[in-house]
Amino acid sequence: MCGIIAVSGYSDAIQDLYDGLIVLQHRGQDAAGIVTFDSQFHLKKANGMVRDVFHAQSLERLRGPMGIGHVRYPTAGCSSEFEAQPFFVNSPFGIALAHNGNLTNSKKLTDELLHSDFRHLNTNSDSEVLLNVFALALQRQRPIKLKPEHVFRAVRTVHRRCQGSYSAVALIGGQGIVAFRDPYGIRPLVLGKRKYGMKEEYIICSESTVMKPLGYEFIRDIRPGEAVFIDTKNHVHARICKKGELSPCAFEWIYLAAPDSVIDDVSVYKARLRMGESLAKQIKASGIQIDSVIPIPDSSRAAAAGLADKLKVRYREGFVKNRYIGRTFIMPGQAIRQRSLHFKIHPIDLEFAGNRVLLVDDSIVRGNTSRKIVEMAKEAGAKKVYFASASPPITGPCPYGVDIPTTDELIGSHNNIKEICKMIGADGLFYAKTEDMVKAIRIGNRRLQKLCTGCFNGRYPTPEITKKLLLDLGCNRNSTRDEHNMSSDEEGEAYKAMTLI
Repeated sequence: MCGIIAVSGYSDAIQDLYDGLIVLQHRGQDAAGIVTFDSQFHLKKANGMVRDVFHAQSLERLRGPMGIGHVRYPTAGCSSEFEAQPFFVNSPFGIALAHNGNLTNSKKLTDELLHSDFRHLNTNSDSEVLLNVFALALQRQRPIKLKPEHVFRAVRTVHRRCQGSYSAVALIGGQGIVAFRDPYGIRPLVLGKRKYGMKEEYIICSESTVMKPLGYEFIRDIRPGEAVFIDTKNHVHARICKKGELSPCAFEWIYLAAPDSVIDDVSVYKARLRMGESLAKQIKASGIQIDSVIPIPDSSRAAAAGLADKLKVRYREGFVKNRYIGRTFIMPGQAIRQRSLHFKIHPIDLEFAGNRVLLVDDSIVRGNTSRKIVEMAKEAGAKKVYFASASPPITGPCPYGVDIPTTDELIGSHNNIKEICKMIGADGLFYAKTEDMVKAIRIGNRRLQKLCTGCFNGRYPTPEITKKLLLDLGCNRNSTRDEHNMSSDEEGEAYKAMTLI
């Protein structure tokens, strides 16, 4: 997962782009970038949090009423500054693109681009591949003056050639903003507007949480297979370029998205409440005695509240989170995740001493966080420590942009619930059932017929996913991690030659 944003207005867009990326920081903490356009492109990108990448001097140089931005979560485990987005190509017109998702046929497309289409690629990023597929499709039409139909034809080519998940925004120099979503709508993308005198300005971003702080009104989700083109006069053109079947990633509601976001007409917060309520049935049936329900901050709070309400047991905050430590699940590399765990969460001993507590988390992925937190609760004096996951056991990798590349990393892939309970040191363990999780999400939008639940039950929405492909993707990501262990000096010098600012 990553966070993307595009703004098309009448004054400099940089403040909205910067503030929007701050709000989307939960979707990626590895790198950030912004590109704007007036009569030329202005680009700034680097590794780090948004507040660290952009300073007053660079923000002043990012002029223009149109721009796009990106916060990166490195799916392949690569933290090279080379792969910070947006990416840029100079033909046709000059195009910059930011992408959330993962192309499952990136290797095949890379070979075609290099050896048949004669395009040059600077990185191993599938986002650069996506940009070149789109740019090539636009260039082959030889448009003297770009029209919406040219854009829609190019997106149709993207849909024909690219497999996997992709929600993308692109800035075409002197022409406008383009946004498109894959035919399954696996990653979110939303459209909003606000008044500028008698005119209207537009925003496209990963989550609706961005809009209210910036004064935008939410219009709608961009539909699966749809492309939206906003021209330089801020006229919006939209077209379904390939009919698809909406199958968004269930993990967006479980963990990835902000609780105040609404994705595909389903409130993230309410979906999490319902996940907790469905868990209460299992826990009540087990007969265990609980003094308090304690969430593991932050994304499990809603589920814990729903569970506590149904059980009629007190809800308590038992952990203090250090807000200067990033989300450990999305950190690039196991060693960094494990180290940061020691500083991330601290128990409030008073809430544990002599009590039987039920800890609630959104999910259990690798098990490191769960094991450490159970230890903390027991060291704080808890009499019994039970553990509940608002999602089912994660048993398979995600090929669509979440860094779960191989089953070896997943505690749920080769252990049953009893074994996992012992491994994390809990006195009891409860997992949500897949059907209950799906129901908790779908109640918010009955038209949402399918969800991507591949990491829970192996049912992936795109037809190209096979066991061999999943294995190849995992091997490729692991090798990419090794290849990009450059020294900071080498990486820094190389990056200086690439940046525009």
